Amino acid sequence: MTPEQIETMLEENLAGCTARVSSADNTHYEATVISDSFAGKRPLQRHQMVYAALGNKIGGDIHALSIKALTPEEAGTGGG
Repeated sequence: MTPEQIETMLEENLAGCTARVSSADNTHYEATVISDSFAGKRPLQRHQMVYAALGNKIGGDIHALSIKALTPEEAGTGGG
């Protein structure tokens, strides 16, 4: 999978999110996901939301994923 395909999956399956994904080898990825839906959630809950948005791609097409899951305020992009 390309980083762009993962960005599209996240943005389609996690309402109102903005995703930026990078990868040097299209197997190991780094994702920054910004969403209002992360407000009030613990880091583990946020990561679970990201994993759920990617479905069965985790452990298959996506071997490893480093996640930064932030609210717009935490990311410094405003929001609201």
